[in-house]
Amino acid sequence: MTFLAIDIGNTRLKWGQYAAPFPGAPLVAHGAVFLETIDTLAESEWKKLTPPGSMLGCVVAGEGIRRRVEEQLELWDIDPRWVVSSAHAAGVSNGYDHPGRLGTDRWVALIGARHRVLAHGAPRPALVVMVGTAVTVDAMDADGNFLGGMILPGFGVMQRALEMSTAGLKVPTGEIVDFPTNTSDALMTGGSSAMVGAVERMHRKLRERCGQDPVLLMSGGAAPKLSAITDLKFENVEKLVFDGLLALQSHRLAL
Repeated sequence: MTFLAIDIGNTRLKWGQYAAPFPGAPLVAHGAVFLETIDTLAESEWKKLTPPGSMLGCVVAGEGIRRRVEEQLELWDIDPRWVVSSAHAAGVSNGYDHPGRLGTDRWVALIGARHRVLAHGAPRPALVVMVGTAVTVDAMDADGNFLGGMILPGFGVMQRALEMSTAGLKVPTGEIVDFPTNTSDALMTGGSSAMVGAVERMHRKLRERCGQDPVLLMSGGAAPKLSAITDLKFENVEKLVFDGLLALQSHRLAL
């Protein structure tokens, strides 16, 4: 029976259909739509799919968006299930002061990162960077304990904040260059450097805390912009949240 993974962010809904609800299962179909268009999924992209046997999703866009997606899921005879951040799940412990308040996308990505690290060798600390509307930089030790993390504004949020607060900064999107000589490039390079600085600082702190170099995993649509300018060794993982959803679903079925 196929499995449908859904990741609802602040801007887009990403979905993937897998051949089975287990890590490493083949991805048979996937897509992404802006939240403004989710009310047509049942009549467009999802209409072509083989009916999934189960689904699991994470949502940070709010209850209204979740309910609209559930209406589209009525296309199939499945029960919608959504991740709720908890103190422990699938081998990861949540060190947030209030575990339930950790964003579900961050929680699921940490679980995906943990299983990815273990699948490639011995346990190691991991730094999980998600680059979307916001940028999150989350640290996990080699035992799967989430130690804490940072939230920064993403590229678009940074640029809009500067445009609204500073006269004369409504300029086209620039490029990341070593020495910007125009305002567009200065904005893009400044924002990117601020994010990379946060990543490199947390990487250093995690290495000091754990005594070994952490695995650096980057995910999200804008991750290539950051990965292009850091000297740290990293892996771009496009579907890290889906990896976490597969691990959670597999863990639930094994109980």
